[in-house]
Amino acid sequence: MKRALISDIHGNLEALRAVLADIDSQDISEIVCLGDIIGYGPNPCECLDLVMKRCAITILGNHDQAALFDPDGFNPVALQAIYWTRDKLDSGPASESNRRWDFLGTLPRLHKADPFMFVHGSSRDPTNEYVFPEYVYDQRKMEILFARIEHYSFQGHTHLPGVFTTQCEFLTPEECNYEYQLGPEKMMVNVGSVGQPRDEDRRSCYVVLDDESMKIEFRRIEYDVEKTAQKIYDEPDLANMLGDRIKLGR
Repeated sequence: MKRALISDIHGNLEALRAVLADIDSQDISEIVCLGDIIGYGPNPCECLDLVMKRCAITILGNHDQAALFDPDGFNPVALQAIYWTRDKLDSGPASESNRRWDFLGTLPRLHKADPFMFVHGSSRDPTNEYVFPEYVYDQRKMEILFARIEHYSFQGHTHLPGVFTTQCEFLTPEECNYEYQLGPEKMMVNVGSVGQPRDEDRRSCYVVLDDESMKIEFRRIEYDVEKTAQKIYDEPDLANMLGDRIKLGR
């Protein structure tokens, strides 16, 4: 089977639609969403509806959790966006609003399908812990994270795609020519972000996981960035910097 692994949509409908169109052009058996469907972006309801319809498995992200409960550790821009997102999810027909809230409320923190584990953050804290590329310089931290992985972990959260190895390496998609062969050693793979890339490439990023060949492919997809940014600029309760950053991929 081939799985499409998407993450960090962040209410970016144009990006999600472009990625789903690319997925539909391939022989994909199921879509796995690694969380943060909402937060930051201008179309939380529409993105939730698409994920509910299209994804076989969806994991709870920290922004999804923040919409449900009190946000923890959010900066003022992210906090304002979460409060705005809550209002959007509460608007409209009660049946639609309740359906979306019920969906968010039942999302698991992780999912295992041997030999794969799917989380939003890390193997140690599936929802909230960041695993940044520079962590490869902290051997003890990497040992702790890998000790909690049986074989392969797929995650999001940092919006920075790439492969972490047990040799304390971080390989960007460019460095591995957008493909990587999974071997006998443990791996952590960040699948990147659909709706808010931060690796200075503003194209959406997601991963195709092929169970048969045991290969992963990083895919970068163009979408109408200007349209999404303008929606953000037009919304007084979303900071303009959220539109600026998707234009820059930061």
